[in-house]
Amino acid sequence: MTARVSHTTIDCRNAYELSEWWKGVLDYVDVEGDPNLPGHEECMILSRDGSHRLLFIEVPEAKTLKNRLHLDLDPVEGTRDEELARLLAHGATEVADHRGIHGPGSGWVILADPEGNEFCILRNAAERAAAGTTQA
Repeated sequence: MTARVSHTTIDCRNAYELSEWWKGVLDYVDVEGDPNLPGHEECMILSRDGSHRLLFIEVPEAKTLKNRLHLDLDPVEGTRDEELARLLAHGATEVADHRGIHGPGSGWVILADPEGNEFCILRNAAERAAAGTTQA
């Protein structure tokens, strides 16, 4: 027997606002028939094809340390650096820049969402292929 991941849960201070922010990052949508509204303490969003879901749940305590689990984002359109610029304009904060860590054109950038949850932006598949690697 095996199990599968039902959804990824993110603790937060404001479930509605953070779910709306992440919808803009990932092009996710609300669950049909269950829209997220201001004041909701739990807000789920899902990929347009329904294959992945994120659940935002309000908790009383603020984030204090580095995440033990985070999302690595692979740009669908554009390069890592173009997606980085888009995410910064969308309100992400740069935490650490690891571009070039394994040579020119390699690496990733660690960002934080408006509540401080870290995530990474990687090179896209074409950038990795051009470098002859599958690594970030």
